[in-house]
Amino acid sequence: MKAFVFPGQGAQFPGMGKDLYDNNATAKNYFEQANDILGFDLSKIMFEGSAEELKQTKVTQPAIFLHSVVTALVSDDFKPDMVAGHSLGEFSALVANGTLSFEDGLSLVFKRAMAMQKACELQESTMAAVLALPDETVEEICREIDEVVVAANYNCPGQLVISGSVKGVEVACEKLKAAGAKRALVLPVGGAFHSPLMEPAREELAAAIQETNFNEPKCPVYQNVDAKGHTVISDIKTNLVSQLTAPVRWTQSVQSMIMDGARTFVECGPGKVLQGLVKKIDGGVETTSL
Repeated sequence: MKAFVFPGQGAQFPGMGKDLYDNNATAKNYFEQANDILGFDLSKIMFEGSAEELKQTKVTQPAIFLHSVVTALVSDDFKPDMVAGHSLGEFSALVANGTLSFEDGLSLVFKRAMAMQKACELQESTMAAVLALPDETVEEICREIDEVVVAANYNCPGQLVISGSVKGVEVACEKLKAAGAKRALVLPVGGAFHSPLMEPAREELAAAIQETNFNEPKCPVYQNVDAKGHTVISDIKTNLVSQLTAPVRWTQSVQSMIMDGARTFVECGPGKVLQGLVKKIDGGVETTSL
């Protein structure tokens, strides 16, 4: 069975999507449509913008979504038995498997990006990558700190991202290094994604999701919140909302897909980050990209 997976924030690069736009008429239409829906020239920033311009949340999230979704939709090889996305990538996965229309998916991603940006501005917050410690050790150290700091991304065994207040993350990094972490490095991100500090954004996104039409999915989506495959619309909606303040259980999602029969993982979108993570989770599966 084939699992198609979609990357999240951080996969962007200058010039992304230009090949698609130049070489495929259907792709070009999607890009033009996206510019109209958003009310600004996203394509121009993707093709000509600097890394700095692409790093703005309101640009990054729709840019990665657009690149990922169009890659899947214009490919003859896109025949998924299951889909999943890392954080933002879950929205790309839901358009690819027919749960959301392209227009609704893009609108939701943009609303999510703006809501997250606002939440980031309410309190100074950040994230940090932690290498070579057991998940349980990281969780325990975060619990002991008298600040908001939580495990946010379970990327692969021995690679976890924590998220919280600037002070909470700094204190956690010191304690994690003392506990034997190979690295505990603060990341250049604008806020504490997948932590309780995203609560204001979660409320905004919940309202937008309630107003959006969801269709029966063509195949299960393995969602970040519980790492299980879902086809029931009400469950998918609930999990999408919860995702903003809950951790991304990527390791567990990949393990669930493998348990359910996935033997090939195909990455759709910019970069090859997810292929690398999948290989670290289980070296026995095949990985490729569209």
